[in-house]
Amino acid sequence: MTLEVSGLNAWYGKAHILSDVTLRVADGEAVVLLGRNGAGKSTLFRSILRLIPDVRGRVVFNGRDISNLSTYEIVRLGLGYVPEDRRIFTELTVEENLETGRQDPRPGAPVWTKDKLYALFPNLAAMGSRPAGRMSGGEQQMLTVARSLMGNPSLVLLDEPSEGLAPKILEDMAAAILVMKRQGLGILLAEQNLHFARAIADRAYIIEKGRIRFEGPLAKLEADAGIRNAYLAL
Repeated sequence: MTLEVSGLNAWYGKAHILSDVTLRVADGEAVVLLGRNGAGKSTLFRSILRLIPDVRGRVVFNGRDISNLSTYEIVRLGLGYVPEDRRIFTELTVEENLETGRQDPRPGAPVWTKDKLYALFPNLAAMGSRPAGRMSGGEQQMLTVARSLMGNPSLVLLDEPSEGLAPKILEDMAAAILVMKRQGLGILLAEQNLHFARAIADRAYIIEKGRIRFEGPLAKLEADAGIRNAYLAL
């Protein structure tokens, strides 16, 4: 088991944002966390990485309790993170951005090189010397994912990877995530796009007002219009 979250609670000041969240992600499994805007998806990711100061509960990653570790220590253990707002270095080139994410290979995790990443994201292959600020939003999203993979993680958190992408880039992103999964990478992605989730995910969780409201295979969610209408419909 790559990631196990148990009874996770998080606060922003006096506001109780996450309430007893429990989930799991295995090696080579893509799990989608579905929910509307403000449901708690990004807060959960930031809580796992201890980017939020007031968090309680237990997080186990690759058999190690990381609940009380610092963010940099968690990342060094092989937990990758692609935030919703990308956070690329716009003045650096594509190759320089990739270098900022480089970490040594680690046992049991897929090994990624620039050549493998350029094969995974062909759009980046011809842009090695281009400043990242001169790329489209979709290309920047690909670069952010590729930079995370340069850290050779065993699991990656993808926050809204489909947001704002053109249809062709969306297809390319889905194909890349499927390759990542076949390589044995554990993937937890936060999404609102159920169509995108169908193409890549094995299981789903639905979060609403900081609580998990559904857990199960995508097929079970597809068969239950009541759950979709209650927690996902706009």
